[in-house]
Amino acid sequence: MKLFAKKCILLVVAIALFGLICHYGQSCSLSAAMTDPNQTFVYPQPRQANQVDDYHGTRVADPYRWLEDPDSDETKTWVEAENKLTFGLLEQIPARDRLKQRLTELWNYEKYGIPFKQGDRYFYFKNDGLQNQSVLYTLKSLDDEPVVLLDPNTLSEDGTVALSGLSVSEDGQSLAYGLSTSGSDWQEWKVRTVETGKDLDDRVQWVKFSGASWTHDGKGFFYSRYDEPKEKSKHEDVNYFQKLYYHRLGTPQSDDTLIYERPDQKDWGFGGGVSEDGRFLIISVWLGTDPRNLVFYKDLSVPNAPIVELINTFEASYSFIDNEGDRFWFSTDLEAPRSRVIAIDTKQPDRAHWQEVIPQAAETLEGVGILNNQFVVSYLKDAHSQVKLFDLNGTPVRDVEFPGLGSVGGFGGKRHDTETFYSFTSFTTPATIYRYDLVNNKSYVFRQPNVDFNPDDYETKQVFYASKDGTQIPMFIVHKRGLVLDGTSPTYLYGYGGFGISLTPSFSVSSLVWLEMGGIFAQPSLRGGGEYGEDWHQAGTKLKKQNVFDDFIGAAEWLIDHKYTSAKKLAIAGGSNGGLLVGACMTQRPDLFGAALPAVGVMDMLRFHKFTIGWAWISEYGTPENADEFKVLYGYSPLHNLKPGTAYPATLITTADHDDRVVPAHSFKFAAALQAAHKGDAPVMIRIETKAGHGAGKPTAKIIEESADKWAFLVKVLAIAES
Repeated sequence: MKLFAKKCILLVVAIALFGLICHYGQSCSLSAAMTDPNQTFVYPQPRQANQVDDYHGTRVADPYRWLEDPDSDETKTWVEAENKLTFGLLEQIPARDRLKQRLTELWNYEKYGIPFKQGDRYFYFKNDGLQNQSVLYTLKSLDDEPVVLLDPNTLSEDGTVALSGLSVSEDGQSLAYGLSTSGSDWQEWKVRTVETGKDLDDRVQWVKFSGASWTHDGKGFFYSRYDEPKEKSKHEDVNYFQKLYYHRLGTPQSDDTLIYERPDQKDWGFGGGVSEDGRFLIISVWLGTDPRNLVFYKDLSVPNAPIVELINTFEASYSFIDNEGDRFWFSTDLEAPRSRVIAIDTKQPDRAHWQEVIPQAAETLEGVGILNNQFVVSYLKDAHSQVKLFDLNGTPVRDVEFPGLGSVGGFGGKRHDTETFYSFTSFTTPATIYRYDLVNNKSYVFRQPNVDFNPDDYETKQVFYASKDGTQIPMFIVHKRGLVLDGTSPTYLYGYGGFGISLTPSFSVSSLVWLEMGGIFAQPSLRGGGEYGEDWHQAGTKLKKQNVFDDFIGAAEWLIDHKYTSAKKLAIAGGSNGGLLVGACMTQRPDLFGAALPAVGVMDMLRFHKFTIGWAWISEYGTPENADEFKVLYGYSPLHNLKPGTAYPATLITTADHDDRVVPAHSFKFAAALQAAHKGDAPVMIRIETKAGHGAGKPTAKIIEESADKWAFLVKVLAIAES
């Protein structure tokens, strides 16, 4: 089992909605009349339909409901008009070309993934620099010349076909791999023979939110899929009734064996993984993005063995680590919000016989694996990584030392492996790959990138500030050394705050360009994330979601109060659930920010659950069908809280025309409503990417273009002087 593959089934997020007075007859045109004499931009004037919904006695207008259909001629016309306006502005910014050039220069360095071993082979990813997609290599010895096993760049001219999943058979001879097109969550899985590099005829379609796990005989693999959707609406329709299958090589998908389904539980999803000894199929049953899950298992050594419900109550999170015969180890947050390790004897599965192996610590347990017959445990301490070793009885052995405060990933491998690999990164340290000798407790640099900058020119600090209710929130701040705190520095405040996902230090070429311009980068660890365990997560969910926005607003106020920046020089940004964060904060405190950059955000909190996998976020946000939760959702929903006649900060909304995670309707409707409500000369724009989805697998060329546009926009609206 991979150490840092803690249960995180759907890394998804959502957000807001708004209603205006409805009228008919307006076409979507750039030549529409301006409604505010102070505006310097002529925004498209989309039709406003007379759509009103009743929520527990509250009537809510939804005039831009028609923008929910991304394929209608009317929507396409609006998209074209908005992009014409946005790119018309961006193309006039002198800094744009220079920024794109610098981004391209810095991006052009070798990037390595973390190697892993299967059978007698090593596998790892590498990107030469500007390749749109990273390439998968294989080699039998670390001293051998690596051989290309799979190059996704050959699958499409523009890099929009991405490798989105892979699994190597136990003997290292077969590769199952999933492909996604234009950023879609839908995957098609294929199988390649490692020795020859040639594909078999096997095709597995309509896979989503699933990996693949091989049986140890190498004859096939387990995976989960949905029924084939309608072609026209496959990017919008809700996803229910996932099923777990077994695919045997050389047979058509129609012959795949159905392992498990629950027709009575449309919301349940299934992740099937084969234990390291090959004996058990471990089935994690998930319910949306709720961290709590069930655990079933099937004994693969017994023909026609039944599926056993080991844990059949949604009360906590359980992540299978490994087993020793009938003894299963799990990490869990049961009675331990920062998680611990327990052992369950499947011969005596009742809770009275469960044993605690590694108790909850002051730090937050992130993941556990077994290497060299020892537990390798990853923790977060104030949002940076620690790794500790324990023997199988739970006795501490030692800590693994790292070069500083940062983020660590990797430590995968088999139970008796004496070597493993990991990556270390920080805000000013590009991801460096290390080989770790578990016997001698020594780390060796395996691959170290060479990026054209001097990390000593920058400094990182972590501060703690009080949120509205007094809760102490940590925040990383990165800037050039010798920064004068006079309140004039342009500052980019980035956040997420949801789904138990932790924001930790990481290197970004895009952020480096911002720092080179004299900008400050700030990243707070908001409630709703996982930095301090499940209690921290729950403190930012459902009826407590306002805590997240208060934390973010508190970060902005702290930066201003301590003279790092001023309101007119402060930009806020976030993607997906972070897009909700930005949308909610800019509508609650439009005076506090000079710019807002919500990316692929969920902006309609009353209809988020009606598209694709949006229903899965109810455990995080609540549902408008519950009267109490509706009141809270409606109270912060970005779209619904836009107020006509308000001067909003300069805004650049970014989305993709066929994002099937957070459907683009969220951003479309928010942009239309924002432009109608906004009073002032600050531009409020939307940038709509084509042939792209929620972000995963986006080609390098598109990432660079979007980053250049983002920084160019901020150069203009924050009046950043070019050096």
